[in-house]
Amino acid sequence: MDMETGVGEHGAVMEHKPATYSDLEALPDNVVGEIVGGVLHVSPRPAGPHAVAASRLGIELGGPFDRGRNGPGGWFILDEPELHLGEDVLVPDLAGWRRERMPSPPRTAAYTLAPDWVCEVLSPSTKALDRKEKLPVYAREGVRHVWFVDPEARTLEVFRLEGAKYSLLAMHSDSTFIRAEPFEAAELELAYLWGET
Repeated sequence: MDMETGVGEHGAVMEHKPATYSDLEALPDNVVGEIVGGVLHVSPRPAGPHAVAASRLGIELGGPFDRGRNGPGGWFILDEPELHLGEDVLVPDLAGWRRERMPSPPRTAAYTLAPDWVCEVLSPSTKALDRKEKLPVYAREGVRHVWFVDPEARTLEVFRLEGAKYSLLAMHSDSTFIRAEPFEAAELELAYLWGET
């Protein structure tokens, strides 16, 4: 069934049409809109700690993996790409594609090829959406690795798709240096993500 039902005034059953791309286009520029399971989710633009963690993670991974500087290269790492995965429209904080799967980025605004890796930077307003709604979509589409970065808790969780579900490979915290799949070829300084250095 492609319609959601709800209970209106006096117990009357009401039907709501699934959200469409035109609903996303109608949103103001100061929010991020996504459609998951036919439901429109609107989140505020990221606050300082969230923006710092996402930006710095992109910087750290971009050199060795996107450009191949002091690392193996072979990836496209992008900030906030718009992913059109089936009927769902998702905007992860970061996503990466292996170049053998995507030799060059498309010239369109949206990506229909599921990434090989995504990172969601958690915030109080998006944590439930990222974990409960978006993670199953990533699994359905075969995204091999998912990271959850929580700048308030100062944690980085690394998940790998095994069958139809994700397994937690590692939970990193505080200000240590780590190596994490699929980017274990280079060391990552967590203190940099938290804005400490």
